[in-house]
Amino acid sequence: MARDLCLKCQRPTKACICAFICEIDNKIPILILQHPSEVKQTKGTVALLQRSLNRCQVIVGENFSDHPELNEILAKHQTLLLYPSEQAQDIALLPSIFQQDDFQGHQHKPPLLVILDGTWKKAYRMFMLSQNLNSLTHVCLPDELAHNGQYLIRKVAKKNALSSLEATCYALALFEGELNSEYSKVDALNEKKQVVDCGVYQPLLNKFAQFNQFQLSFRK
Repeated sequence: MARDLCLKCQRPTKACICAFICEIDNKIPILILQHPSEVKQTKGTVALLQRSLNRCQVIVGENFSDHPELNEILAKHQTLLLYPSEQAQDIALLPSIFQQDDFQGHQHKPPLLVILDGTWKKAYRMFMLSQNLNSLTHVCLPDELAHNGQYLIRKVAKKNALSSLEATCYALALFEGELNSEYSKVDALNEKKQVVDCGVYQPLLNKFAQFNQFQLSFRK
């Protein structure tokens, strides 16, 4: 007997995520490169992101070096990859990054923020395999945000690691000047979870917290 599915999110009605969608008109477009193993992951957050952000595209794959669609998109944008490589610069310094030689002469191109969606191990593999990603400008979140994850429903390799949704909301809030500047005054060694206000992205983060509790309810 077939299960009843929600017509919007295509999930079983008892697992419907529509209540956690929060429509937001993000100024900076997001491109999510999703590892194939994440596509059917019910605890993943990309489905919430894609339906919440008005400018959000998802491309599934592992090695994107010769991906024609992605390479065409990269050629048309000033692209930043949110990934903590050795060359990554604090995303809070984005205004100065756009003044660097790498971007001079390309000011007419609109910005684009690329996110890798996968476990740490799989995201690393995607990054290493995809030569076109290595040539991009890499940015990372400030430590105070990077270690402020509220992802309770999946095992993660790093303590307080962020979900794709959290990382994207924090990055956009920084990028677009929505983040409460008081966050930087909190002691990074403090074990307590940090409270930040991400402006227009805060309602989605609040919905994400509810999504966590919703998923945890199935374990009872």
